[in-house]
Amino acid sequence: MMAGLWIILSFCYFCQLCMAQTVRPQIANPKFATNNPTLSTVALEKPFCVFDDLMSKGASYEVYLYVTVVSARTSRPYVTDNSSKPLNATFQQTNGGQSGSYRAAVFNVPNCASLPNLSDAADPIKAPAVLTQYLIRVGDNTACLYDPNYLEACNPPLSEDTAYRFKYVLVDQTTGVVKDQTLWSHPIKTRKLKQPSTIDTWPGRRSGGMIVITTILSVLMFVLVIGFLAAVLLAAAMTSEEIPTETRYVSQTTQQAMPRPQETIELET
Repeated sequence: MMAGLWIILSFCYFCQLCMAQTVRPQIANPKFATNNPTLSTVALEKPFCVFDDLMSKGASYEVYLYVTVVSARTSRPYVTDNSSKPLNATFQQTNGGQSGSYRAAVFNVPNCASLPNLSDAADPIKAPAVLTQYLIRVGDNTACLYDPNYLEACNPPLSEDTAYRFKYVLVDQTTGVVKDQTLWSHPIKTRKLKQPSTIDTWPGRRSGGMIVITTILSVLMFVLVIGFLAAVLLAAAMTSEEIPTETRYVSQTTQQAMPRPQETIELET
């Protein structure tokens, strides 16, 4: 019986050791990272509750994020050297991941006991802290390539229309050795910039619904124009009929005084 219990415990411990090696980095939930991927960035979920069972109490750990191009010249990009220490290859050294994997970011191990409350992402005040706790954005540092004094992991913009893979690595800071790592993610491709010349504006390529809506709007516009012109002409006609004919009056003060007949007779006598 003790032997059976030992086998079960050993099997459970082995499963815990292998758990991280069956996990792949995932693209962030679109509810919290809209427009993802972009032309030069990819937002990933942080590895919550992935490495917890392998961390010893009192030890210090960090998570390294490695990036490689899917079409890289090496089919199996490594993240450790022969002594199981993490590689410090940079973006420049690997030509942006074309010749191998480079370390893009370093961050603390996410706290599995304090998961982010994603409902707080709707609060403008709490959203930045929640998203920082929940995700890591690859390609969001535009200055590190041109700063000679930059000492941290450089996370420059990614190339557009390019497929990448990502991997999380747990590093023991005391020994400097890789404790565990996830699988490489499935390919995640950045978006492609559409050139204005590639936008098809030919009506024949539009959907039937769009053609019907456009036709209806054109007819309505024509009817409105005709109605407006008719209203203007009608108003002009009514205005001309209501203007009265001007009557001229001759002022009595301008009439010449004529002698009365009676006064003429008296003068003659």
